[in-house]
Amino acid sequence: MSSLETNLGKVKLKNPILLASGTCGVAAREFEPYFKLSDLGSIVTKSLSIKPRVGNPTPRVVEVSPACGMLNSIGLQNPGIEYFVKNELPYLTEQKVTCVINIVGETLDDYLQAVDVIKNKSEFCAIELNLSCPNVEGGLDFSQDPKKAFTMVSEVKKITNIPVWAKLSPNITDITEIAKACIDAGSDGLCLINTVLGLAINRWTKKPVLPRGVGGYSGPAIKPIALRMIWETYKKFPKTPIIGIGGIHTTDDAIEFLLCGASAIQIGTANFVNPKASIEIIEGLKKYMEQMKISSINEIVGQAHLQSEKPLAKSAY
Repeated sequence: MSSLETNLGKVKLKNPILLASGTCGVAAREFEPYFKLSDLGSIVTKSLSIKPRVGNPTPRVVEVSPACGMLNSIGLQNPGIEYFVKNELPYLTEQKVTCVINIVGETLDDYLQAVDVIKNKSEFCAIELNLSCPNVEGGLDFSQDPKKAFTMVSEVKKITNIPVWAKLSPNITDITEIAKACIDAGSDGLCLINTVLGLAINRWTKKPVLPRGVGGYSGPAIKPIALRMIWETYKKFPKTPIIGIGGIHTTDDAIEFLLCGASAIQIGTANFVNPKASIEIIEGLKKYMEQMKISSINEIVGQAHLQSEKPLAKSAY
């Protein structure tokens, strides 16, 4: 029988499908009517900071037509990590949900204070450091400067034994430079990619639709960008687990990410269109593995690289 169990270094999940941070509420309660959260590989919490954040002014979301995704500028609104631990974590524990906690801050000290609150909590299988939010001032600093990325990851690693994943930005010339800095600092995994900087203009007001101007672009159109960055990163660092993110809506999308080098994937914008997308992809992966006679999902991770290295067959003409 085929196994969807996924190996991400120190983290083992029942399957490679996670719900991406910011797309499933604070603790994914909104998905209760559709499926059991415990059936997922994991959920990733809303980005949580040491203090509550009110977020950016509205409007915060713009749909990009036709069916290309959306721009968002939420501004990291969240109730604060202490509220989450007290009011949301017991719910996830009761539901037997595997949980990755996403941490965010404006300064290194902000991150360290937030991590300190949960540093010994076994309820979390990993900490995802949001180093790459484009919707707040300075939100990309840690994902665009290798030295800052190295410092962030290494300092967090000093205060917790929970595996640490770094979530990186596509808004950079060479993502492998930041990836290397995070790996050198001890990152246990890399989450690629966060949203792409984008802009929408209202033709009637002749102004940007979002109050901050730019926002984070997500959805089907960014899939090729995410695949390319995962491809480049896996090629250089094949031993570091990669969690793929960006435009994944179908089983076919998920398979492409796995073949490209991701060991797991996160479903994001698709949740707004189809709240059952993650469960449907899990079922689709099972069927694919049966059809291809694959015993473990880990077997196909990075296989596209092996195929690309084979010499081209000589033409018969």
